[in-house]
Amino acid sequence: MRNIHAGKSIRRAAVGLLALAAFLVPAPLATASGADRDGRSPVIRLPGATGAEGIAAGEGSTFFAGDRLNGNIFRGDIDTGTAKLFIKAPEGRAALGMKADRDHELLFVAGGATGQAYVYDLESKRTVRVYELAPAGASFINDVILTRDGAWFTNSRAGELYRIPLSRDGKPGEVRTLALGAPAGTVDDGFNLNGIAAADDGDKLIVAHTGRGALYAVDPDDGSNKKIDVTAASGAPVTLANVDGIVAREDTLWAVQNLSNQVSRIDLNGSLGNGEVEKVITSKNFDVPTTAALFGDTLALVNAKFTTPAAASFEAVLVQACSGG
Repeated sequence: MRNIHAGKSIRRAAVGLLALAAFLVPAPLATASGADRDGRSPVIRLPGATGAEGIAAGEGSTFFAGDRLNGNIFRGDIDTGTAKLFIKAPEGRAALGMKADRDHELLFVAGGATGQAYVYDLESKRTVRVYELAPAGASFINDVILTRDGAWFTNSRAGELYRIPLSRDGKPGEVRTLALGAPAGTVDDGFNLNGIAAADDGDKLIVAHTGRGALYAVDPDDGSNKKIDVTAASGAPVTLANVDGIVAREDTLWAVQNLSNQVSRIDLNGSLGNGEVEKVITSKNFDVPTTAALFGDTLALVNAKFTTPAAASFEAVLVQACSGG
């Protein structure tokens, strides 16, 4: 594996040298319909998928999406509006939240109720490593974020995070469990920790708590944390009902609210003590979106269709991330 990643680093260097009810918050709605302003199709079908929940941004306009039920990975392109099966996962796997490490050509995937996490090589499509993060059946490994030195996974049934370190040459190391203190680490009935994002270059983590409709800022060194107070422009407190995956860029965070069929765009203050909902993004194409990937001014989300058990097709949906304020 060292030789493989060393070769990738040389090639990259050469290239571089050559070149369950909706909570309506009192904020303006930005509704997406039809093709986006760049003429792209707003819906990209995942052919043959039996479920969907995770999506990750790859190189350029490439995205990766997972089949929640069997762990298969699809690769698509938001510019061409197409996707196809990329990795056929071994039996018994699942695919929920995921993130792509474009520097090392790796894909990190949360394994849900299996208690596992998977690392795939995006060039060979092979499994680099399988991690047993928590007991199968008694855990739910839900989402993942990459920082400059590793990957962090959430567990929706335990108040803890799991860190997989990554060496400079792209070799995943041994997992470490970080127990979270209260309030984020307190386990309630139902789903707890879900989406996760990084802030301050990875010096802080942000986790979403589905049951409480809340966000927490976490210190990755000791697990201490505090609630991020989210308000509307009027100053009224906002509950992020059904919050699922989250995406952060600088001082902006997008919170996907699955059963609410919306995304709240939140302006965070520098200390991560509070945030203000600037916009609520909706789309006629949303059907319980769960996670999102950011491509410049475009958000790509996958529809999980939890309320449509007989759904025969699954897709990614594109919406404008920053328009309207």
